[in-house]
Amino acid sequence: MPISLAPISSPLRLRLDGAALTDNWRTLAAMSGPAACGAAVKADGYGLGATAVAARLAAAGARDFFVATWGEAQALAALGLSVSVLHGVRDEDMAAARAGFARPVLNTAQQVARWRAAGGGACDVMVDTGMNRLGVSAEEVRGGLIAGLAVETLMSHLACADEDSAMNKRQRTAFAALAGVTGARRMSLANSAGIALGPHYAFDLTRPGLALYGGVPRAEFAGRIRQVAYPQAQVLQRRRVAPGETVGYNATWTAPAPTEVAILNIGYADGYFRGFSDRGVALAGGAPCPVIGRVSMDLLMIDVGAAAALAEGDWVDLAFALPEAATASGMSQYELLTSLGGRLERSFSSS
Repeated sequence: MPISLAPISSPLRLRLDGAALTDNWRTLAAMSGPAACGAAVKADGYGLGATAVAARLAAAGARDFFVATWGEAQALAALGLSVSVLHGVRDEDMAAARAGFARPVLNTAQQVARWRAAGGGACDVMVDTGMNRLGVSAEEVRGGLIAGLAVETLMSHLACADEDSAMNKRQRTAFAALAGVTGARRMSLANSAGIALGPHYAFDLTRPGLALYGGVPRAEFAGRIRQVAYPQAQVLQRRRVAPGETVGYNATWTAPAPTEVAILNIGYADGYFRGFSDRGVALAGGAPCPVIGRVSMDLLMIDVGAAAALAEGDWVDLAFALPEAATASGMSQYELLTSLGGRLERSFSSS
């Protein structure tokens, strides 16, 4: 017999700052100059919830959205947005592609042929300018591969925009040389980091991702991009550990003195990685509580000597400003965001 219960609350929360999200988009739009500023909402809005993210950004003024797959595009269909599917169109995707709720970004000669054979229609095209990942070649474009297609946006992607690399200029030069070669209405090159390289990288449309969600891929964004995601976990137990006793797997931390320890309901299965072991920080009522011992799959131990009142059932914030969290954990800012697990109940504040 099915068990009927009221919804069970989770001991994990992800508080999302809607105002910070939209402010970040406005900052990136201003930095994009006269170019339109879109939004990459792939990987479920970088782990924060694509539908909620896209709705807020559309209300703020974003008009162009980018996902990886047709399943991601279908999840946004009810919002009525202009969505581009970056991975193009497989045979298996054609029914979805012809439904008209998103455009394919054609990446190969085979995808171009497939799209033509199906009757064409509005599309985007990715050109490889040196990353050697997705995209047709500039030579194929000049040779007429996409001639006659209804190309909305010709785009490319920077490989090293988060670094001061000579490759950035080479890619920009190669892409700029395609201006006027096709009938594309717009050209688009810059991701978040590319926006910071200057207005000559913006072309007609920018495609930020990481910086929308609080990531800082280049120093130019420091102090301008606000944190969006704030993980919180509930205390399962509070205990005192005697001097000389150890905490957690493999006994990697030994108490130097009597230590007050709280066990939190979060671990690497939730995206709080083992790299935070003995390096992460929690905040209990603003008091810093260092992570001690090894982060395990579902549990985390913190020293709560600075939080005398913290008790079982209380909530604790995990320090998760992305640049600092990436340094502490050894993971990239992208991985930290997109690995936040489904057990965290996501809740947006008003924007």
